[in-house]
Amino acid sequence: MTKILLSLLTFASLTYASQPAATGCVLVQPSNINVNWKAYKTLGKIGVGGKFTEIKYTPAALEGKNFKELFVGSKVSIDLSKIDTNNPGRDETLVKDFFSVLKGKTIEGEIIDIKKTDKHEKGKPRTGVVSVKLTMNKKTLTIPMKYFYNKGKFDATGSIDLFDFAANDALASINKSCFDLHKGKTWSDVSISFSTTVEATLCNVNIKK
Repeated sequence: MTKILLSLLTFASLTYASQPAATGCVLVQPSNINVNWKAYKTLGKIGVGGKFTEIKYTPAALEGKNFKELFVGSKVSIDLSKIDTNNPGRDETLVKDFFSVLKGKTIEGEIIDIKKTDKHEKGKPRTGVVSVKLTMNKKTLTIPMKYFYNKGKFDATGSIDLFDFAANDALASINKSCFDLHKGKTWSDVSISFSTTVEATLCNVNIKK
């Protein structure tokens, strides 16, 4: 009887071991990212949008089980001289009278944390906050950005105050250069955003973070 039981146990163990392991969710991202910004002018706070066109993005990983594995540790280096506002003359002015006044030739960023929203409604975008350590004008601050993930698109939006980055001189320079166009008012707050794609494979999407 003992030999029979041992044989059955051995057979069951071998049968279980031969089954394929359960496959978890795999998230995949490309090795590129888009970075956009919007500055504001006049007392009416009219927005002027633009994007950086030369960005070096170093992802923490190209695939992982959740957003934290994908993004935390990812870094970006942005060339301040390469911008596009759909107006070549304005691009030249911004580079000359604002970005070139800042200390350093790049903006450096690193994603240091990401947290999901506690509740998620079925059919709605997944949301949360991504914390980005941003270095601009030789000053480093951690900026919280709200993220939205829906149908493979990951978007994060936030805001910075140029005074927090000691960019007073650059702000005064562009305000002087564009005084008439801006009607004497260039705002210190700037909206920032980045986006990329994240594909979920081998699972029903169930992202923890």
